[in-house]
Formats: sequence, C-alpha cells, structure tokens
Amino acid sequence: MSSEITNATKISATNTLGRMSDLGHEQIVFCNDPNTGLKAIIAIHSTLLGPSLGGTRMWQYASEEEALMDVLRLSRGMTYKAAVSGLNLGGGKAVIIGDSRKDKSEMLFRKFGQFVESLGGRYITAEDVGINVQDMEFVAMETKFVSGTPIFAGGSGDPSPFTALGVWSAMRACLEEVFGSEEVSGKKVLVQGVGHVGSALVDILVQKGAEVSVSDIFEDKLAAIQQRHKVKVINPKQVYATECDIYAPCALGATLNTENIRRLHCAIICGAANNQLKDEIVHGEMLQDRNILYAPDFLVNAGGIINIDAERYGYNADRARSNCEKIYERTKKIIDLAQEQKITTHKAAILLAEERLHDVAVLNKSSAHF
Repeated sequence: MSSEITNATKISATNTLGRMSDLGHEQIVFCNDPNTGLKAIIAIHSTLLGPSLGGTRMWQYASEEEALMDVLRLSRGMTYKAAVSGLNLGGGKAVIIGDSRKDKSEMLFRKFGQFVESLGGRYITAEDVGINVQDMEFVAMETKFVSGTPIFAGGSGDPSPFTALGVWSAMRACLEEVFGSEEVSGKKVLVQGVGHVGSALVDILVQKGAEVSVSDIFEDKLAAIQQRHKVKVINPKQVYATECDIYAPCALGATLNTENIRRLHCAIICGAANNQLKDEIVHGEMLQDRNILYAPDFLVNAGGIINIDAERYGYNADRARSNCEKIYERTKKIIDLAQEQKITTHKAAILLAEERLHDVAVLNKSSAHF
C-alpha cells in the first residue's frame, strides 16, 4: 500500500497547506494505489471530542490541489458540526479523485478501506457525494472503521433522509424568524442539487405544500425527481437570479461568493451543501448586509452524522430521527445569539462549537491530574 504522491502534487500540496495551515489539522494522509487507480486524501482535523468521523466524497476535481483544499475545509467543518450538535466525535473527511459514474470498482474501495484501517480508528468513514451504501460495503470488507453500512448488515443505511430532515428542521426555525410562522405552504423554495439529500428534501417540501423549483447539472437526477413531483426546473446558470423565499444549496460548496450573493433574490438560505460560504467572514457579512438569513451549513446538515453516530449506541431509527429534529432548537439558539452579539449566524455557530471544544479540552486537562 502506497501513500506516495507525484512531484506536482507535492508542490501543490505544499502551497495549499501553507495557505491553510491555520485550520489546525492533526493529520493528512495521501493515498495512492496504481493497481486500483485509487487517488485519495484523508484529512483528520480534530480528535478532541472523539474519533474523527466524516463521509468520503468522490469527485472529478480539476486538480489535486483543489481536492486537497476541499478535504481540508470539509474536515474542519465536521469538527464544528459534531461539536455544535453535542456529539462525542471529532472531525475528519476523505475525498477520492475520480468520476463516480465511471471509475468505481470493488477493488478501489477495498484498497481505500485498507488505508482507513491503517489509521487505527482515528478516522471513521461514511457516504458523501458520489458514494452510496454499496460502496461502503466494499470499504467495510477491509476495515471496521466504517459507518452508514446497510441496515441488514447492522448499520443505519443511507443517512441522506436524516440529513434532509435536519435541513427541514433548520428551515422551520428560519421560516419562523423571517415570516413569523413555520408554515412553508405557498412559499417558493429553490433546491440546488437533487442527489440523495436534495431529492429527499424535495419530498418533504412538496408534502408540506411548498412551491418547489429544482436545479442540477445531471439530467437523469432531474428526470428522476420529475417522475415523483411536479416541480419547476431552473437552468443552473439562472439559479442565483431566480426569485424565491428560500434558496437551498444541496450540491457542492462555495456557491455563496461575491458575484452570486449580489444576484440572489431570497430571504433565507438553508441547505445541505458543505462550506457554502466561499469566504466565511466576507460572504457571511455580505448576506447579513443584504438582510438574508443564513442557516450555517455545518449546523443544518448535521442530520446525517447524528444518524450515523447512533450506530455506536445500538441503532434506533426513531431516536435518531428525534435527535435530528433538535436542529430546530439549535438553529433558533444560533439566530438569537447572532442578534444579541450583532454578529453573523455563521460566527455565532462557530462560537458555540468552539465553546464546547474548549470546555472538553479543559475537562481532559483536569482529568490528567487524577
């Protein structure tokens, strides 16, 4: 098993790590296996609260540096996600560089499982973009440090419906704050990205009576959602100029950049995508200045990890569902804190997460004296 990377990757990795060093990662592992075609990166941001848990994403990145940048930000987000959700888990993430529609194989995922196993439990993997339950079955052949495996195998299955439930719970809190009621019936909601989570969110919104529009770069995903629901399809180039009450980004991150924020016509942003703000400070403040309520992504999309975490205690779907719904109260708390301290909601969510991380660090330090 090789962890070597090419010279070009070493150069780009050095540059990226130099810019991102303030994120404070504990460990970064580059995985390369020519026999299976595996090129992956595992990033462990923190194990302060417990073993780092985070899904594996498979994506055709434009460069290895882009993949590294993504996994660094995603793993940091997982630390905050677990902390703000009250979970005893750390933050980690993995990315596999490749086309999830063409490059998958049993041996590729089994080799990836061997890399995960080599970390001795510091990182626990699960599904993310481009990965499904069957892929996790292959990973589980080589490591016990895997979650989100099929229900028949003792796992919790696909976490996407629980992630969608968490998004809906946060959305209810946002609706109440902006419109004075949790009622979504008649409200215009634009869901960008109708993969596993996005399509599950559409199911909820349609059932609740929302006027739903959808957008995706993959025609087959749009066709699948249109077979179930009468929804309006928005061209990806027109997403940010489309008027709606709620914009729900459920695809890749960094859609909230300077250009796109200026084009937005919405009152609320609440979606499942990770790292939605391209710049956490600048673009968080831009949204606040435009009076657009932003529900912090690592709070909103925590339903999946909450569901997966339940596997560690003897999985119970009803208990997991109840815990996902608590995102409603957490969202209200963060909105209130942001207003009290006159800061962005993103900053308020980070403050709460860092407060718990600090308290646990102090607890661990004091315990060392016994």
